[in-house]
Amino acid sequence: MQSYFKEEQDFKVNMANHKSALKRIRSSEAKRLRNRYQSKTTRTFIKRLMNTTDKAEAETLYKQVSGMLDKLAKNNIIHKKNASNHKSKLAKKVAAL
Repeated sequence: MQSYFKEEQDFKVNMANHKSALKRIRSSEAKRLRNRYQSKTTRTFIKRLMNTTDKAEAETLYKQVSGMLDKLAKNNIIHKKNASNHKSKLAKKVAAL
């Protein structure tokens, strides 16, 4: 049994023979897309925070980005120390404004 997943102009062929393996492929693909979306959204907010010059706006953005980073770390999308390093760097940036 072959199935095709269309993603970004190319086809992926899966060669799974078991029903559970097919379900695992579907669920892991859904998780991958969700993780990618959350990670990309967080990166966008980080860029927005780095480019801001208003202290009040930066503080509100920092709270939001900090929560997003913690959530990514909690769900093992990024490592917890990576999240900590990002938060530290962003806190320095906000404090310097």
